[in-house]
Amino acid sequence: MPPTEPTLDPRAHPEAVETTHPFAELAAAQDAEEDLEILMSREEIDTLQRELDQALAKADEHWKLYLSAHAEMENLRKRAERDVQNAHKFALERFFGELLPVRDSLELGLAAADGATEVAHLRAGLELTLKQLAAAMEKSGAREVNPAIGVKFNPTEHEAMAMMPTDQQEPNTVAQVVQKGYQLNERLIRPAKVIVAQAPPKPAG
Repeated sequence: MPPTEPTLDPRAHPEAVETTHPFAELAAAQDAEEDLEILMSREEIDTLQRELDQALAKADEHWKLYLSAHAEMENLRKRAERDVQNAHKFALERFFGELLPVRDSLELGLAAADGATEVAHLRAGLELTLKQLAAAMEKSGAREVNPAIGVKFNPTEHEAMAMMPTDQQEPNTVAQVVQKGYQLNERLIRPAKVIVAQAPPKPAG
């Protein structure tokens, strides 16, 4: 009987079959995941880099705007300081110009008083000078506080110099103006000095 040929059935010799180690598949899967993670990380890094570049560009733009606004504010501050200095320096320039004709009139009146000028002419010159002065003050915002006799005493504009018992005026009204007051642009510069009426004492009964 001829010798039996060795069988070629792989099932007869399982150790001869080429197989894949189970850990090898696991390692391959892990490598794939790592490659995917690396790819995602690069995309995230690129996205973050773009966002960072945009943020830096906006920050640079805002910084330039800040510098421009700061320079403009500094210019405005310096201009305001110059305006205030000029206002203080030339605040009386207009008023001084209005007073020049008044001074001229006074000088002319004094010069005329040295001659044989009549009193009537001197009086007319003084009245004209006073009108010029009043006009100059009015143009500068000045207003007389000259209460009429009989008006109610107003402590915000009047200063009581004395009380005068009288039955000719109502009590607590202006009986006499001693000195006129003045306001400048609605601000009281000097109150009018007045004598205030009060009821006369009752006769002893």
